[in-house]
Amino acid sequence: MKIGMAGTGRMGAAIAQRLAGRGHQLTVWNRTADKARALGLDVADSATRLAEVSETLISILTDAAALESVYGQLLAGDVKGKLFIEMSTVRPETEKRLAEKVKAKGAAFVECPVGGTVGPAKEGKLFGFAGGEAADVARARPLLDQMCRRVEHVGPVGAGAAMKLAINLPLLVFWQAFGEALSLCEPLGLDPARLMDIFADTSGGPNVLKVRGPAVAAALAGKDPGGATFNVDSIRKDLRTMLEEARALGRELPVAQRALECFDRAARNGLGTADAAMLPASWLRSQAK
Repeated sequence: MKIGMAGTGRMGAAIAQRLAGRGHQLTVWNRTADKARALGLDVADSATRLAEVSETLISILTDAAALESVYGQLLAGDVKGKLFIEMSTVRPETEKRLAEKVKAKGAAFVECPVGGTVGPAKEGKLFGFAGGEAADVARARPLLDQMCRRVEHVGPVGAGAAMKLAINLPLLVFWQAFGEALSLCEPLGLDPARLMDIFADTSGGPNVLKVRGPAVAAALAGKDPGGATFNVDSIRKDLRTMLEEARALGRELPVAQRALECFDRAARNGLGTADAAMLPASWLRSQAK
């Protein structure tokens, strides 16, 4: 299949490589052209051209503003009959607006934000939350099944975005809660790797700790935790998005609000591009007397 990928950040690049490895003909485009060229795949010289040469368009971009801008270019030409699969983490209303614009051009639209980071993306082991009309989701499913270990069609367009925000919230606030938990046992002087092993084997240790525990241990020991898979600035953006959605629904998210304030402070201290695994260590340092 001729697939166009709009957005080649960490996740977009990993998904593009996964699909290229499955035998698809990939063309990529990114607002920063060097990121697209680094993949060694065909690169379109514009988003409009990307849409012209592709049967299916996949987008995974930073935020709503980026999506609005890029879709203005993707839809500038004739896209009738094409399929758009939108995978960014944004509010439901953003996906609904995009769907209306795509359908007005005679194309199909499915949203499918995903749970997972770069490693699962490369292995096709993401968790997809699809929103859209049943026929459109069925059309997208063969591709989604190559990207995801599990795909759930959770409702019309907008439902996938709502589900992704809900799924991410406990994960994001975990990093702050974990830093606070470690502050209670830090006086024991236990080896960081041993601490991670203990927590990971208890009900207080979510799946992410089983994967990222070694990185947290390295950060606690003052060592390099490795490259960022999900950085602090991305966490802050997602938390702001959750809070915006909650306000629109007339709901309160006090824990998420407080976590965002803590992560904003970490970013001001220079950790914006650092991996989430640095957050517990950053919190402990902020508590040192």
